Amino acid sequence: MFSYYGSKSKIVDYYPPPKHKRIIEPFAGSARYSLKYWQNDVTIVDKYDVVFNVWKYLQNATKNDILGLPKMKQGDNVNDFDISQVEKDFIGFLICRGMESPRKNVSSFVGDITDKLHEIANDIYKIKHWNIIHGSYEDLENIEATWFVDPPYQFGGEHYIESAKNIDFAKLAEWCKSRNGQVIVCENTKATWLPFKPMIKMQGSQHKTTEAIWSNYKTNYDAVQQSLQF
Repeated sequence: MFSYYGSKSKIVDYYPPPKHKRIIEPFAGSARYSLKYWQNDVTIVDKYDVVFNVWKYLQNATKNDILGLPKMKQGDNVNDFDISQVEKDFIGFLICRGMESPRKNVSSFVGDITDKLHEIANDIYKIKHWNIIHGSYEDLENIEATWFVDPPYQFGGEHYIESAKNIDFAKLAEWCKSRNGQVIVCENTKATWLPFKPMIKMQGSQHKTTEAIWSNYKTNYDAVQQSLQF
């Protein structure tokens, strides 16, 4: 529903579908996997209070709440409007693309957000039943579920806020391997903390990267690598 650094919005369809009705995203961000399978019993968790607060705001918001937000345009600043801090943060994610924290000024790449607000207003019913938690992956009970694990990357995650990027990857690897149910872990091919398999080549604005996957189930990426240009 909002843009965030490391979002899987462009590649979510390439990940294996859930094998369980319960989905848990311990590093929620913009929770694109859960949004794709929103009808399931979804739990999203995030350590970053801004992301958590935005998700809780959206969960409790009405359609009219969303449509009543300022239709910001080029040259506007969120502080020019009499709205709450969480509303400023939410809009701050909408007026930029792929940032690790909300921005105040409308990006030249975004422009008018009116259509986006209408889209979100029509979709907020999807998250009313979700369990949204402010906390760490380490605090989660090991229950049977589809665990979609998309942490700040070992190489490339340095743009996240300090509290979100300090990860003991050896510890996280053991945690992932110990989960009950299906586990899908996202990374790129530079990562060394699990035996990741190449998944999709991506052409960014400045350089190419290759998204990678680890799962405790067989996937279609054992020997196949696809290309995605954007």
